[in-house]
Amino acid sequence: MTGYTMLRNGGVGNGGQTCMLRWSNRIRLTWLSFTLFVILVFFPLIAHYYLTTLDEADEAGKRIFGPRAGNELCEVKHVLDLCRIRESVSEELLQLEAKRQELNSEIAKLNLKIEACKKSIENAKQDLLQLKNVISQTEHSYKELMAQNQPKLSLPIRLLPEKDDIGLPPPKVLQSCRLHNCFDYSRCPLTSGFPVYVYDSDQFAFGSYLDPLVKQAFQATARANVYVTENADIACLYVILVGEMQELGVLRPAGLEKQLYSLPHWRTDGHNHVIISLSRKSDTQNLLYNVSTGRAMVAQSTFYAAQYRPGFDLVVSPLVHAMSEPNFMEIPPQVPVKRKYLFTFQGEKIESLRSSLQEARSFEEEMEGDPPADYDDRIIATLKAVQDSKLDQVLVEFTCKNQPKPSLPTEWALCGEREDRLELLKLSTFALIITPGDPRLVISSGCATRLFEALEVGAVPVVLGEHVQLPYQDVLQWSEAALVVPKPRVTEVHFLLRSLSDSDLLAMRRQGRFLWETYFSTADSIFSTVLAVIRTRIQIPAAPIREEAAAEIPHRSGKAAGTDPNMADNGDLDLGPVETEPPYASPKYLRNFTLTVTDFYRSWNSAPGPFHLFPHTPFDPVLPSEAKFLGSGTGFRPIGGGAGGSGKEFQASLGGNVPREQFTVVMLTYEREEVLMNSLERLNGLPYLNKVVVVWNSPKLPSEDLLWPDIGVPIMVVRTEKNSLNNRFLPWNEIETEAILSIDDDAHLRHDEIMFGFRVWREARDRIVGFPGRYHAWDIPHQSWLYNSNYSCELSMVLTGAAFFHKYYAYLYSYVMPQAIRDMVDEYINCEDIAMNFLVSHITRKPPIKVTSRWTFRCPGCPQALSHDDSHFHERHKCINFFVKVYGYMPLLYTQFRVDSVLFKTRLPHDKTKCFKFI
Repeated sequence: MTGYTMLRNGGVGNGGQTCMLRWSNRIRLTWLSFTLFVILVFFPLIAHYYLTTLDEADEAGKRIFGPRAGNELCEVKHVLDLCRIRESVSEELLQLEAKRQELNSEIAKLNLKIEACKKSIENAKQDLLQLKNVISQTEHSYKELMAQNQPKLSLPIRLLPEKDDIGLPPPKVLQSCRLHNCFDYSRCPLTSGFPVYVYDSDQFAFGSYLDPLVKQAFQATARANVYVTENADIACLYVILVGEMQELGVLRPAGLEKQLYSLPHWRTDGHNHVIISLSRKSDTQNLLYNVSTGRAMVAQSTFYAAQYRPGFDLVVSPLVHAMSEPNFMEIPPQVPVKRKYLFTFQGEKIESLRSSLQEARSFEEEMEGDPPADYDDRIIATLKAVQDSKLDQVLVEFTCKNQPKPSLPTEWALCGEREDRLELLKLSTFALIITPGDPRLVISSGCATRLFEALEVGAVPVVLGEHVQLPYQDVLQWSEAALVVPKPRVTEVHFLLRSLSDSDLLAMRRQGRFLWETYFSTADSIFSTVLAVIRTRIQIPAAPIREEAAAEIPHRSGKAAGTDPNMADNGDLDLGPVETEPPYASPKYLRNFTLTVTDFYRSWNSAPGPFHLFPHTPFDPVLPSEAKFLGSGTGFRPIGGGAGGSGKEFQASLGGNVPREQFTVVMLTYEREEVLMNSLERLNGLPYLNKVVVVWNSPKLPSEDLLWPDIGVPIMVVRTEKNSLNNRFLPWNEIETEAILSIDDDAHLRHDEIMFGFRVWREARDRIVGFPGRYHAWDIPHQSWLYNSNYSCELSMVLTGAAFFHKYYAYLYSYVMPQAIRDMVDEYINCEDIAMNFLVSHITRKPPIKVTSRWTFRCPGCPQALSHDDSHFHERHKCINFFVKVYGYMPLLYTQFRVDSVLFKTRLPHDKTKCFKFI
């Protein structure tokens, strides 16, 4: 028990002890945790407090834990070494950085040199290729010249006559004067340029008697003529105007003859002089009939047989329009061919034949047989019989309703006023002209007036009397415009007139209109024709026609033109070889003398056709490059398609008989600089491009800071005098090629299309070759012509906003085409392309040629042009109808012909070359 109790007590005592141990252990852990917490929390705070307090103390000795200055730290040896190492490393790093930048700069310079070298290599390759091409072209040209044996000619040196006149031996009879015995050729060398001196009629007594209108018109046209000179010492020809007089009989023949012989350069016999007497009235008398004119030529409208010297004197037309231009709105159209009357005649014979003969010889003695003395009675009876038969509607009147106009003996006097006669002729298909019964009167002013009025209104003249001398008969082929019938065939006249076909009749009417416009219509045409006849007789070439001087606008260039990816896409056409030779101008003056001889007939008697209105006809000088344009035989230089074959040889060069040729781009613009620059850039790298002529049509000059692209050829910016669409077709002297590509500033054409158009034009040089086609149509309800731009299977016009044409047509458009058409273009600021199509179709009687399937050529996104205006088409309708009135007929011709490559849209291997031909 005691043990048990002890055990229990001992057990209890041990248990209390254990609890105490546990409690003490817990107190230790709590204290330890609290101590650690105090140390970890308060000690850093206390340390931070003391550190900051010691650092902020003023005394340096109290900074126990604060940072020391760099110089203080460097006082320590190993710290100093570390500082030196750091400074050394920093310095080396700076040196290495400088060297790295220097090396980068050198690398950049070397890269630039490499690029420059690459560019130089490319340029050298291009230059080498160009030299090879030039050498090849030169060798080829040399072989051609050797084969042709025809040296190139330049403008001949002008030789002038000596001041002292050598003189000529006098002919036995002055009435037998001809050029060989009455004209001094020594004053007119072939290279003289045909200088003409015109006397001032006011300086002589007879000048006060001249008709003021005739004198004023003559002086105005003489001042503007290209051959007239003020230096009488070098003149080849001397011209003096003596008529028409204001009143008849105011100046006696002896007085006029005395004044003529007193002219300063008359030189005793008047050789190389031309005495001109222009008649404005139908009753003009023969002023020079009893005047001794010596060796001077006489040009007038009335001649007697004893007075007229064939091949020496000239029969001229009357001057009806003295100071006014013909009104084209009053001239009737040339169609329809048949008019109300088959033929008409109005006239009255004042004096019979026998009473007019002042000599003792009868009419039978004048003839070599014994025909009747006067055919006028037979003519009257025959024509009245035709009128009474009523087979055709004719009108013949042999007595005037009013007082007839004064006339010469045996001449049929004119009836009524000029306006009344013209109204009757407008209704007449043919106009009868009965020559005077006196065979000694070879031409009279009355007959010349009837001929003038008939040609003016389109009535085909029928001249009864083959002995008559028509104006300029020795150089004009009158059979193409009039019928000259001997009087004994008067009974066959009706049959002859009815037998003419409509096509022949229209051709004669058109030729008559051409002769009237060219040689008779104005004072300028008459004076120019007189000079041209004499110049042609003595075989002096015509002077080169003037070119429009280009006033260049200075501009900065140098902007490298980019490459348009659309331009690089050649579509279905192969571009062919790229020509790298420098600009090459078309040769000039190849036939400056032989042209006068070989093309004499065609140049004077050209109806509307390939030679119509050629500038070397009497009223216009010769073009500088027209010889190449004319060629031989066909009227244009023959350009074929090469020697034939697979087409590879054709495309290896430009092709044709003259394989070296370029074209000039003429681009009209008006204050659209951004559009213009884009269009010029698209021409970069275009083969066979000679230069670009930009016609700046705005009075505001381009921006001074505008940088023009460098496209590899010269860009000439030309300033115009006024804003006119006619400026597009001015023959600028900067255009040195025959081929002109007229293109709008917003036109968008690929290079292969332009190349193909150029190739086609070379095979059809007399045509307009372009891309967008248009046509004209007849509006039946309104009985007028319409302009149509809808898609169609035929066309009659090619817009000149993207078309090739010969520079020859630029001369005709600017200097020959009626001024009324150019005025219409300026009025509407429209229709210049229609006017050019009218002109070329009128001259060639051929339609234009459309190439490729394009119907439009505007660039996408470009600003709208004038053609987008609603009134654009209405104005073009009016233009077409007005142009038809000016020309007298519709010259445009329809065609369903289009030119494409022979292998158009045909896929071939790359080693097969496509060829370009007509289809």
